[in-house]
Amino acid sequence: MPQRPPLPPFTHDTATQKVRAAEDAWNTRDPQRVSLAYSPESAWRNRDVFLKGRDAIVAFLTDKWSKEHDYRLIKELWAFTDERIAVRFAYEWRDTAGQWFRAYGNENWAFGADGLMTHRHASINDLAIRETDRLFHWDRAAPRPIDHPSLSALGL
Repeated sequence: MPQRPPLPPFTHDTATQKVRAAEDAWNTRDPQRVSLAYSPESAWRNRDVFLKGRDAIVAFLTDKWSKEHDYRLIKELWAFTDERIAVRFAYEWRDTAGQWFRAYGNENWAFGADGLMTHRHASINDLAIRETDRLFHWDRAAPRPIDHPSLSALGL
């Protein structure tokens, strides 16, 4: 059975690594790649959408990123236990009409012993912003640069 390090039980350092790996994967906007971090039967709640399994995750993310253009995400560790991680995040995107948004949210993650996420519960709110109010500037579909400010440093 494949593993997805770092594995539980988490320490502050390994939980932080897990969060950054998730952020980097999501910033690729590659649904197949992102889905590999989740168990084959992973259960999700994303806003008002409930999903189960990798195929549903891939379909959901494919649809999401067909509508959310120039998506850039920052995740930050909020809390952790041996096999659970809580994350806060924000991402910026624009719709097909050119309106920019910043989405704010929290995620609760549960992991199996193999390091794959078995459950993801996400609560998210969108705020329309002006293009001049954007804070996330780095190359498209690339990881956030190491020197780019965190959510806390940005005051978010």
